[in-house]
Amino acid sequence: MFHINVWLTANDETTIPRVRELLGQCVRGSRAEDGCVRFDAFQSEADPRRFLLVETWRSREDWDIHKTRETVTKIYVPQVLPLVTREPHISTLVE
Repeated sequence: MFHINVWLTANDETTIPRVRELLGQCVRGSRAEDGCVRFDAFQSEADPRRFLLVETWRSREDWDIHKTRETVTKIYVPQVLPLVTREPHISTLVE
């Protein structure tokens, strides 16, 4: 399994609803992809500007393919990334 967690922080409070809407589209699109085991987006209650993406892919190769798909190329990169600061963490599951 391949795990990545990504913290996103909205750069402007006025864009929070748009970021939330776009991340919902990313969640739905990503979950439909082959190789996606888990894809969730969370909004912090302590700081509404902060979002957390929790992703688990069958393999790193599946994640690499995901990055070429429409959800990433038409929504995440061109529409979400300009609105946020991104902090990715490739992670290992602690069991």
